[in-house]
Order: sequence, then C-alpha cells, then structure tokens
Amino acid sequence: MAVIDDAVKVRGKGAYLLNGENFSDTAEVSKDEALKGTIAYGILKDHNVSSDMESLNIKFDCLTSHDITYVGIIQTLRASGIERFPVPYVLTNCHNSLCAVGGTINEDDHVFGLSAAKRYGGVYVPPHQAVIHQYAREMLAGCGRMILGSDSHTRYGALGTMAMGEGGGELVKQLLSQTYDIKRPETAAIYLTGEPAYGVGPQDVALALIGKLFAKGTVKNRVMEFVGPGVKKLSVDFRIGVDVMTTETTCLSSIWVTDEKTEEWLSLHGRASDYKELKPAGTAWYDEVVEVDLSKIKPMIAMPFHPSNVYAIDEVNENLGDILHEVEERAKVSFGDRVKVDLTDKVHDGKFLVEQGIIAGCAGGGFENLCAAADILDGADIGADEFTMSVYPASMPVYSQLVKNGAVSKFIDAGVVVKTCFCGPCFGAGDTPANNAFSIRHSTRNFPNREGSKVQNGQISSVALMDARSIAATAANKGYLTGADRLDVKPGEYKYFFDKGIYEKRVFDSKGKADKAQEVVLGPNIKDWPEMVPLTDNLLLRIVSEIHDPVTTTDELIPSGETSSYRSNPLGLAEFTLSRRDPEYVGRAKAVRAYEEAREEGFEALNKLVESSEDISAAWKSVQKGHTDASWDNTGIGSAIFAVKPGDGSAREQAASCQKVLGGWANIANEYATKRYRSNLINWGMIPFIIPEGELPFRNLDYIFLPGIRKAIEDRSPEIKAEALTSEGIREFTLTIGDLTDHEREIILDGCLINFNRGA
Repeated sequence: MAVIDDAVKVRGKGAYLLNGENFSDTAEVSKDEALKGTIAYGILKDHNVSSDMESLNIKFDCLTSHDITYVGIIQTLRASGIERFPVPYVLTNCHNSLCAVGGTINEDDHVFGLSAAKRYGGVYVPPHQAVIHQYAREMLAGCGRMILGSDSHTRYGALGTMAMGEGGGELVKQLLSQTYDIKRPETAAIYLTGEPAYGVGPQDVALALIGKLFAKGTVKNRVMEFVGPGVKKLSVDFRIGVDVMTTETTCLSSIWVTDEKTEEWLSLHGRASDYKELKPAGTAWYDEVVEVDLSKIKPMIAMPFHPSNVYAIDEVNENLGDILHEVEERAKVSFGDRVKVDLTDKVHDGKFLVEQGIIAGCAGGGFENLCAAADILDGADIGADEFTMSVYPASMPVYSQLVKNGAVSKFIDAGVVVKTCFCGPCFGAGDTPANNAFSIRHSTRNFPNREGSKVQNGQISSVALMDARSIAATAANKGYLTGADRLDVKPGEYKYFFDKGIYEKRVFDSKGKADKAQEVVLGPNIKDWPEMVPLTDNLLLRIVSEIHDPVTTTDELIPSGETSSYRSNPLGLAEFTLSRRDPEYVGRAKAVRAYEEAREEGFEALNKLVESSEDISAAWKSVQKGHTDASWDNTGIGSAIFAVKPGDGSAREQAASCQKVLGGWANIANEYATKRYRSNLINWGMIPFIIPEGELPFRNLDYIFLPGIRKAIEDRSPEIKAEALTSEGIREFTLTIGDLTDHEREIILDGCLINFNRGA
C-alpha cells in the first residue's frame, strides 16, 4: 500500500476549490452557495423535475440495458401496460452472446429484444457488435447529459455525462414516465496532478483509487468529480479507462471536466454538437477532497478476491511469499474447507508464473489499451506452455481499426487469440480459468464466484486485475508477472478513425417510433413474473441464511456465468439463488414459501401444514400468546436473510427478485454495500432492514414476528419492533429501515413495483 498512500491522499474533510486550482477552508461565498458550483450540481439541477434540490426527482436523457437485464425489464413493463418507450432505450447484446448454453435460450432472448425494440420504439444492437458501455460512449454520451443503465458499470463521466447503474426497476420507472428519486448526493473532488509514468495505464490509476477509497467508504454514494491540471495530461481513452472503474469505489456516479480533447473525441465520432465545456465555478464546495499525483502511480495489481486488494506489481514480486500467503489465508475465511487456494506453488525460481491473461470488455477493450498491448507484444512469443492470452475489442469499430493498423496481426503473431466484442470473461461466461489457476485481467471485477469458479463443487480459480500494458508485458515474459515499466518498449501513438457505417449496417434503430403491429416474440424460456401479494398487517419471517462475511457480493446472491441464460425465467433463475454461498438456501426458502402459498389459498390448507411442522407450529403459538389479534388473515409468512453488508458489485436486480419469487420478504443487514442493491430490494417489495452491529438476537432458522409492520411503514416509524422466537424464548429487538421516499414506501406496501404500477 506504500505506493497508493504516496500517490493518493484523502483530505478527510470538505473544502472550497478556488478557480479550479487551489483548495481552501474558507471562501467569500457560503458553503450552500458554493456547492452549486460543482459540475455535478449543475447537471443534477438540469435533470431534476422537482423544485427541491435536496430531494431530487431525476429524469434521464437515455437508458441502456444488455441481454441479461432487458428481458426482465420489458416483461415488467408489459405487465404494467406500456405502449411505447418515452425516452431512447438501447438494448445491447454483449452478455448472453454465446448461444451454446441452455439450448436456444440466449438467442431466443435476442429475438425477444429485437421484436421489443420494434414494438415499443427502441434501439437494438446485435450480439458481437459492441459491449454495452462502449456503444453508449460512441453513440449516446454527451456533455451535460444523464444516462441510466441496468449495469453497474454505467459510467460515462469522462465524456461529460453523469451516468448511473441501477437495477431494472429504476429503468422501469423511467420508461413509465416516473422519476429516479434520491437525496442530493454529496460530491468528492478527485484532484489530479502530474502525468502517468512510462508503463502506467488507466487501470493502474483506477486500482490505486479503489485501493485507497473502498475500504473506508470515502466516496460511497457520492459523485466523484475529476478536476485538476492532471486531467489535461490524459487522453480521453485513458480517462474512460479510469472512469469505468469508479463503480468499484461504491460511488453513485462520476463526472470529469471537459476540454479540447473531449471535443475532439466527440467530433471524431460524428457528434461535435454534443460537446460543451464543463468545469467548476470560480468557487465550488466539495464534501471530500482526494488528491492524486499521477506521476507516483506504478503498475498495479488487485490480488484476489476484490478490486480493493491492491498492491504495486513490484511489491508483489518483492514479497511473493508473504502476499500470496495473505491471499490464501483470506480465502480460508471466505471459503473454509470447501476449496483450497494454493498460490505459492506458482512461484518458480523466485518468480510468479500466472496461467492466463485477458484484456476485455468495457474496461480493457478500448482502442488505446489494445494498441499499447499489441506494441508490447510486437515480435514476442507467449510460448506453448500453461500461459494463454485472449483479447476482446470493445466494439466492431474499434476492432476494425485494430485490423487496419496491424495490431491484430501483432497479437496473432505473438500467439494471442483475438475474439469478438463480448463481456463474458468479466462475469464467468468465457475464458473461465482452470481449477486453482491464476488469471490476470484488464476487466472490472475479480470477486470469487464471478469468473466461473464453483466453490460449492470444490472449484476455484484466482483472478487479479491489471492494466493491459502489464498483462502484455507478462505475456511477453511467457507468463511471469511483469509490470510494463520493466520492459523497454514504448507504445506508438495511433490515430483512431470511427466508422459509424459499421453500426448503420447492423443496428436496428426505430428512431423512437413504436410499431403496434409488431408482436413481442416469446421463446419457451421467457416467463412472466409470478403474482405477488401486498404487505400484510403483520409478518412472520424465518431466517433461512445467515452470512457473516464482511461483504456479500451480488455474484454470491445470484451467481453469474451459466445462470445468465435463465435471467428471462424468474422461477428457473431462482433455483440458483445463493447456490455458491449457501446451497441450502433455496430449499429452506421454498419450504417457507409453501406456508404462504397455502395461506393465500385458504387457511384450512395452511393449518394442516402448520400442524405437521413442529417449528412453525411452536412459533405461531408464541405469536398468538402475545398478540391475540394476529391471525393468518392479517399475517403473511416469508423468508429473510441476514448478511453483514450485502450487495457489493453488480446492479442485477435478480439478486433481489430471486429471493422475492422464493417467498422472501426482507433482508436484515448491518449496512447495505450499495444504493442499487437496496433499491432492488425495495422495487421487489422486500424490506431493507438494518440492525446495529453486535450480537444478533436471532440465529439461522429462527422465526421473527413483526407486529404491525404495515402500519409502521405507513406511519414512517423510525423504529420497527420485532420479536425473535428462539428456542430460549422470545427476544424483543428493534430494526430500522432508513429513509424511504413516498414512492418507495408505497412500493413496499403494494408488494412490488409491478403491483404499484398496476394500481397507479
């Protein structure tokens, strides 16, 4: 961490930025006035349709989804009676691009997407044309705009666009002409100085920021605003590479100052009119200040199993034994004895040999990254041993230029495989490493369970994040971990020429015109959402999973990879819920759901089930002793999970919806890792309870009774009274929910967003 601490310094308090140059604790204007001087405030104000700048109702300019999110979104819209998309909505196809998994399922989803784009007036980008974020950069982003996407890495701040990644429910609201409702987010200045050293790329800068900011939540739910003289030292491609990774700091969004380089980039893409200068006012207040000296950043590596587990590559090579042992010990905490992570056996004659290199997707597949990697590999030979390498250009226009300038030939000549525009390696649907292999990747995340491992089956591989330049340097060194600064190869400078005609030939663009005669094509795997009931007066919950890991990712809540083929089948996908973290969860949740299904059918059937089960029978008798007014008519039955800090990572709403369709009514947590996961819970009618850190009043498989829960939510009660029905007796305790907007409160009361919109 020495390199990070030297390069990235957190002020620890707010400050005024004067004339974009100097920070001060005082200014001639008030803080309330100066906070209006940030770029972020101006963009939010332009998109806020309420009169209150503290409680925002945002309408976005454009929406984007990919093929493991748009089916569920459109099915929700169909259930809500939508006639047309009121704002531009782009359906990209970069996740379920491979059509070999699940029979016809993935391609059926693509046919569904094209028919929906025609029916409702959207844009459809076919598989292998572009990854979602590259298409948005090339065709949608513009200075001062706001874009909402159903993917967590929706970040276009380097192009002057404030973009946010959320679960599908938030896109549904926009497409039903509703708003994105949040308290005005605080803004953190990311003040860049200096210039990157030789061999340092955008992923190195991003990892340094994540390594410094993630653990302490420095920018959590804030907007990161990139300012300072160092910005001008970076190309737009470089800025994009840093910007896309800001998601891993848990910030809400990002925005950068714009300049002549931004204007040139947009002009190159045929959109000169989308440029305007964005910069802070003469006096601007920032709630936090992070100063970054670009010249002090070195080639970095995020070791398994989190993007914040960051070291300088030199530091790893100099302390191999200690650092590899630390990773192995950390794995034991997460995996127990289910798998053995063995990294020290990869040390050969004091050098670390990795088995795989990948440069891909929205983070790594950009033009400059791949040109630099190709130059480093020019004339090299990656060898015929364990090490393999693949690259995935981010779009066909980028791919085309790499062919024309010879980069593709350099890759192929070196033994690198060049593949199509696909996000698969990022989430476990392509280039899955072998068991106990070590993969270095210029992609977005390296969570366990994400890259294709199945811990429950004893399978594990270790993924580390690195910049494309150092991955190429490692490949040129036949797999021995090497920072790009250790090679005497200076990448050339290449002019990029964007060919819009590639998209014009293949992308379907309705120009916003809906075709009511077009039927939406439903493949056999595409299913409607099951019916969901409103919140009852009381709730009887059973805890069916208890997770004490410091952080629980969405990849653990609903795995990625092969499960992606079932994202259009709510009940089919739900079978995978928590499968790689708690394989008993699904069976337990279904058992609880059976009680609720019987309750909804009739109390006679429910009473028979209850009488046959000692656990719920005893719990219900305890409830009735203290609450004579409680009955099956006013008391719903559901499951809940406890996790210390759930929801880090992906925006996928299925992390919540799968719990809901299995009968889930709540999560109980000490803290929610991201706003988007909490929003997903709410949009699926699940209550996001918070309990203070400390000894829990309940254990796994205990029942919890929540008397008067509906009224408590209606009345905006700051505290929720609860009773744990334990083997030792009843333990009373208190839960909180945190701030809820009026709409969020109604969604929970109605049982889910679908019910809310049906009743609207």
